Order: sequence, then C-alpha cells, then structure tokens
Amino acid sequence: MNIGLLILTILGGAVGVFSVLYILISLPVTIIQKIYRKARFGTSLFK
Repeated sequence: MNIGLLILTILGGAVGVFSVLYILISLPVTIIQKIYRKARFGTSLFK
C-alpha cells in the first residue's frame, strides 16, 4: 500500500475518533450543566 494513502487513512480515522469522542463527552456535560443551573439558580434550560 502506498505510504501517503496509509498516512491519510490513519489521519482521517484519528480525526473521526476525536470528533466522536468530543461529541460523546461534551453533550452529556452540557446537559448536566444546564440541569444543575436550573436546580441551583432557576435559570431556563434553553439559555
């Protein structure tokens, strides 16, 4: 296999993995943060 194609494949896979990990971590954190602010300060969930 061509070395350039191999590097692009590994780089593309790594970008995909990091983007999925970012979404999987940030979405629950944001939801928990909004629920905490609603319970503690009474702010809207949509702000």
